[in-house]
Amino acid sequence: MDTYVIATNNAHKLHEIRDILENDRRKFVSMKEAGIATDPEETGTTFEENALIKARAACKASGMPALADDSGLEVDALNGEPGIRSARYCQGSDQDRVDFLLKKMENVPDEQRGAQFVSAIACVYPDGTEFAIRGICRGVILRENHGEGGFGYDPVFFVPEKAKTFSQLTAEEKNEISHRGKALEAFAKKLETYLKK
Repeated sequence: MDTYVIATNNAHKLHEIRDILENDRRKFVSMKEAGIATDPEETGTTFEENALIKARAACKASGMPALADDSGLEVDALNGEPGIRSARYCQGSDQDRVDFLLKKMENVPDEQRGAQFVSAIACVYPDGTEFAIRGICRGVILRENHGEGGFGYDPVFFVPEKAKTFSQLTAEEKNEISHRGKALEAFAKKLETYLKK
């Protein structure tokens, strides 16, 4: 069985990645389980570059293949903000960042509140092989929170095809349509191709 280390301290991401990728041939462990701790500076200008920075650091520290995700929200009316700064958009909690976003968008009309969640999944192997895959989920930013689940901007990200916010979706529904779910599905196919070489 191949074991990969996931370069994140986010329990939600860890759970989503394991749900979609783990099988009887692949096991995914947290950095804590691998006995490492890395926190490289995310100096990239794209989600892919930041995911690769994190995966490289975890691979180097553990000597194992490493997987990392970098994801965020891009709002059309804000020229792609918060983008790669989604988790650092303002100081404070997830709700503080949601409130900050909604304040910036308070004068944006309903028909111009389009946005997308983006996820880049990167994998780095000890032999230097590396690749990154992107997944996107389109939606609309609501004017207030709806739902109790999820994290980050999930309560205000409404997906018309499901008529729910990310916070209102079950884990299975979210994995099926989310940016990370799409990126991980594409990543799983890429992994199968790579491992057959």
